Amino acid sequence: MAWTKAIPAHPVVAVAGATGAVGQEFMNVLHDLDFPAAEVRALASARSAGKKIEFAGCGQVPAGELTVQEMTPESFEGVDIALFSAGAGVSKQMREAVVAAGAVMIDNSSAFRMEDDVPLIVPEVNPDDIGWHSGVIANPNCTTIIMSLPLKALHDVAPVKRVVVSSYQAASGAGAPAMAELYDQTREFLDGKRGDELTVKAFAHQIAFNCIPHIDVFLEDGSTKEEWKMVVETKKIFHADIAVAPTCVRVPSLRCHAEAVNVEFAEPISVEQAREAFEAFEGVTVMDDVANNVYPMPGLLQGTNDVYVGRLRKDPTVENGLNFWCVGDQIRKGAALNAVQIAKLLLPKE
Repeated sequence: MAWTKAIPAHPVVAVAGATGAVGQEFMNVLHDLDFPAAEVRALASARSAGKKIEFAGCGQVPAGELTVQEMTPESFEGVDIALFSAGAGVSKQMREAVVAAGAVMIDNSSAFRMEDDVPLIVPEVNPDDIGWHSGVIANPNCTTIIMSLPLKALHDVAPVKRVVVSSYQAASGAGAPAMAELYDQTREFLDGKRGDELTVKAFAHQIAFNCIPHIDVFLEDGSTKEEWKMVVETKKIFHADIAVAPTCVRVPSLRCHAEAVNVEFAEPISVEQAREAFEAFEGVTVMDDVANNVYPMPGLLQGTNDVYVGRLRKDPTVENGLNFWCVGDQIRKGAALNAVQIAKLLLPKE
């Protein structure tokens, strides 16, 4: 059943998981986009209740400190939009309370992504799916989001048949403790500690000066759940039977994911057509001047909003094939920015 309650022009916004890495970025993005909020509530677990967090302000909310409130079912009374990044378990626990309060949950976890009545939205790719939500909208996996923008630009020129993608995923995808572990391990390594002496908690292995071809749990077929997400989420977002063959790898970058993408199309498409499509597509920036060593790099694009594309070239091994490389900030476009852009879709049209 589609949602019928209208969101006001100046909604009350709750940020669930406000003290986490993505929760803090929600606050930054609300300010950066000047989201027209009437009120912003910072919600987190009981152990964070009472903490003060700086907020630069947005809409009708002035800059200043927000006091973190303990998240309970009653927290959502009077809320219009609830931005969630508190983990799948908390999202499932709070779903009924959020919807019963008349709020729309925009959830950053994997809890609801593949449910039939929950749209999975990247605003530049499938904004019309906002029309059939029933109180919950899912943010796709960060790796899927970053790939989907340039893929959509190409799909609009020639239908995409198959994608082979290798991801190079930043520590931020595993949360703030994982980012801290990358710093700490790097310091320990440079101080002379051996690999078996390094502090390893957030990952299965050492992340400093290493690559780990293992993100999320392994499935029976030998793939990981992270790779499965890219397969099924791409089909749902594009409403198309696009075959995706991913390999997801954790690398020692801080917060930008990178992806090497090989695309096979149902129809011919030239490098020139692809470049023009990228240049015209909202949210995509082309950085592709190999003569001058210009291409996207994760270490130089932290804090940016777009997906950056480079190394565009023909794949001569298939009839209609292209290769490209893309980079996007996992915390922003891969999470917080995408969610706030979804929230903007809910606002009344001017």
